[in-house]
Amino acid sequence: MRHITCYLDFISPYAYLAFELLPDALRGVSYSVSYTPVLFAGMLKHHGQLGPAEIAPKRDWTYRQVLWLAHSRGIPLQLPASHPFNPLPLLRLAVACSPEYEPGAPNRYVCETIFRHVWRGGGEATDEPRLESLVQQLAPQRGMHSDTVKAQLKKNTEDAIAQGVFGVPAFAVDDKFFWGLDSLPMLREYLLGGSWFSSPDWNGVSQVTSGIGRPS
Repeated sequence: MRHITCYLDFISPYAYLAFELLPDALRGVSYSVSYTPVLFAGMLKHHGQLGPAEIAPKRDWTYRQVLWLAHSRGIPLQLPASHPFNPLPLLRLAVACSPEYEPGAPNRYVCETIFRHVWRGGGEATDEPRLESLVQQLAPQRGMHSDTVKAQLKKNTEDAIAQGVFGVPAFAVDDKFFWGLDSLPMLREYLLGGSWFSSPDWNGVSQVTSGIGRPS
């Protein structure tokens, strides 16, 4: 059985869609998953990037595309009332719900509940009454604002960055990682033992030199 670490942030509609599609995408494959919340904004800051929703034309396109992707795959999705929003309370809640034997990795039910809180119904993701109801539903074992939970979320993010993860969703297995909703077919093929993943097409891309740099 192969083990996958799935890096996610509830702010990302692509992470939501990938989360919903993962079981069907890997049907028939023997695998286990650890769902690992990370702060996407921390990755963007580390790499000096803006998020898709911080670039006005890209923001509109992102929302149109994810609504179409959800529609075309039969997945319920309604945009939250405000986006982007501060995902820290939701990420910390997820971490607070993780088991002691795997701190920082909440189970699928917890992640599903939080994703659907954000991406179904069209409400404010961090509205205080809605958030309080969500906390009561999930009943975390630890305080979501505790130093331990905050430190674990920071560690999740830093560990992901150290492994080369730059966005969500991302899937790490063995010594490889796959980024984005559209990487699910690649992930499946790798888990099925596809020989392409040991070929020069996978391993040789780092040898391509950059022909131009952005002025500083």
